[in-house]
Amino acid sequence: MRLALLAAALLVPLAAAAAETRIPDRALEQATTLRERALADDTAWKVTESLTTEVGPRIAGSEADARAVAWAVAKFRELGFDKVWTEPVTFPKWERRSESAAVVGANAQPLAVTALGGSPGGTVEAEIVRFPDLAALEAAPEGSLAGRIAFVDYQMPAARDGSGYGPGGAIRSRGPSLAIRKGAIGFLMRSAGTDSHRVPHTGITHFDEGLAPVPSAALSIPDADQLARLAARGPVKVRLSLDCGWDGEYTSQNVIGEITGRSKPREVVLLGAHLDSWDLGTGAVDDAAGIGITMAAARLVKQMPRRPARSIRVVAYANEEQGLVGGRAYADRHAGEIAVHQLAAESDFGAGRIYAFNTGAPEHAQAATRQIAQALAPLGIEHAPGQGGPGPDIIPLAAKGATWAWLAQDGTDYFHLHHTADDTLDKIDPEALKQNVAAWAVFAWLAAEAEGDFGSKPGATPRPAN
Repeated sequence: MRLALLAAALLVPLAAAAAETRIPDRALEQATTLRERALADDTAWKVTESLTTEVGPRIAGSEADARAVAWAVAKFRELGFDKVWTEPVTFPKWERRSESAAVVGANAQPLAVTALGGSPGGTVEAEIVRFPDLAALEAAPEGSLAGRIAFVDYQMPAARDGSGYGPGGAIRSRGPSLAIRKGAIGFLMRSAGTDSHRVPHTGITHFDEGLAPVPSAALSIPDADQLARLAARGPVKVRLSLDCGWDGEYTSQNVIGEITGRSKPREVVLLGAHLDSWDLGTGAVDDAAGIGITMAAARLVKQMPRRPARSIRVVAYANEEQGLVGGRAYADRHAGEIAVHQLAAESDFGAGRIYAFNTGAPEHAQAATRQIAQALAPLGIEHAPGQGGPGPDIIPLAAKGATWAWLAQDGTDYFHLHHTADDTLDKIDPEALKQNVAAWAVFAWLAAEAEGDFGSKPGATPRPAN
């Protein structure tokens, strides 16, 4: 018995070692050639240019949304994907028609504003009450804003990892409901952005159940500064007029293209980006660039001398902007196939150069994660153990157990453009875009060639994004 137990104990580490996920030397050698080819390839630029020029702004539920879906189907086919299909995504449709705001009275002057997605229409004219941040609004006495407009003047800092967006985004999502609970008849916020241009940043907001929504808008940053200076001089009255609102339901599509694997075609490495955009700019950095990067990377992998072992699946998600709607629909539809998703990652942070890489893989696949990181190092990308998390549309899939990968882009200036009229093609650096494609192509190739799995299991809990 003791000998049997000893033998069993010795077999445990051997079994664990045998189960370790590794990437073959041949695949690593081929990744060098793939990387250099990608750095000379302009497919991502052509795709991004095509989407932003031929479709332009493509707010979820609009006529342009339908054109974007048709465009994506055609583009996947043009690029030579083996399989192309769509999956329906249904959601309430919100429309923006017109918007304006102005200081009225002795210091009368116009203000540059944009309605927050989800805001109702209407015109309100009232004195503003300025709050430096969300906590100050939360601390305001009940009823203290009766008949007034709340103005939250939080200044979002720029950061390479975009960490300042957490507090800024929270004001947009939670601020209107808090203001209503204090009695406000309207809501204004300094845009969740880091630029100094007179272009306001939109974005979705939600109203708590049981509350009567009020007109809610974001001020451009210079206009927020102007309003704060006026408020420091005494009472200020503002007129806010919005023509916008919900208008029934709409069914869009997740558009999916796949490169079929040679030996494990049912297992997939998922590359994602979102197809929709807000309506103010042409959605170049958010997120046509991601569409271009992921389509181009998969196409380059297909052009390798031999196909990857696993399939490469690119998902152009519907309606990310209004609550990860396409990402949730995909995760629900494929909930029974979590284990076949080896790694899932999304490009949705602009077109800045990638500087870090990590995965949420369990211990047995950490060696493979390090091998991928080493292959990415010549692109100026560092391995960042313990950091990162799933991209927005990957969150629902990761919550069901899929293993995520993270390719961190430099977002120092991303929130200069995010959700604004300035989000246009000219802001993208073609060379940085190529570096992105090289990183994504190498990552996808090596993940698809790995021997062993990356640990996607139903019911696993994703590590949160930093």
